[in-house]
Amino acid sequence: MNPIADIRTDYKQQSLSEKDILPDPFRQFDKWWKEALHAEIPEANAMTLATASADAMPDARIVLLKGFDTRGFVFFTNYNSAKGEQLLENPRASLVFFWKELERQVRISGLVNLVSEKESDEYFNSRPVNSRIGAWTSPQSEVIADREWLDEKEKEIRAQFANSPIDRPPFWGGYRVTPTRMEFWQGRPSRLHDRILFSLQGNGQWTLGRLAP
Repeated sequence: MNPIADIRTDYKQQSLSEKDILPDPFRQFDKWWKEALHAEIPEANAMTLATASADAMPDARIVLLKGFDTRGFVFFTNYNSAKGEQLLENPRASLVFFWKELERQVRISGLVNLVSEKESDEYFNSRPVNSRIGAWTSPQSEVIADREWLDEKEKEIRAQFANSPIDRPPFWGGYRVTPTRMEFWQGRPSRLHDRILFSLQGNGQWTLGRLAP
C-alpha cells in the first residue's frame, strides 16, 4: 500500500479569474451548481455543515442542501439533534461543498435562522413516506439501547400513522444559513489554486478579493 503522504492529485482542469467570476456570489454559486448538476456529480447537494457550541467546541457532519436563493442556503434536521442544540447556543455555521469531479470547492460562512413553519411543512410533506416516518422515529443524537430499539420504535410510529396523515413533528424543520462570506476555490497545478472570496460589508454590498492558496 502507498503511504498516505503519497496520495495526491494535480488539479489542472480549469481556472478562476476575477474577470471571469460573476459579480454576485449567489449568481456565481448558481452557475457552479448548474455545472455540477450537468456533470452528474452524485449527491452534488451534499455539504459539510460545521457548527460550534457556546463554549466554542467545533463539530461537523455531512447534510444535504435542500434549497438556496439570495436569502441563503437551506437544510432540514431535528431541532433537538446535536447540531440543533449547537445552533441554538451559537447561531453561526459554515458550509463546504466539494465537487472533486470539477476540482472545485465552495466555502460559505454566516448566520443561521429557522425557516418559516410554512417552508418546513411544505418540504416535510414532499418527502417520501419512509423519510417522514423516520423523522418521527429517531431521537436524533441521543444514546439509544440498540438497533432493535430503533426498529421497534419505527413499528410503533407506522402503526400510529396507519390511518392518519403524517404531519411534520414539532421538533423537526429547516434552517437557513445567510452568508457573510462565500469563497470559490478552483484547483490548479502545483497547489497554486485559485481562491476568490466575497465578503459582505455593513452597507449590504459584497466586496471581492483573491486569497493566496
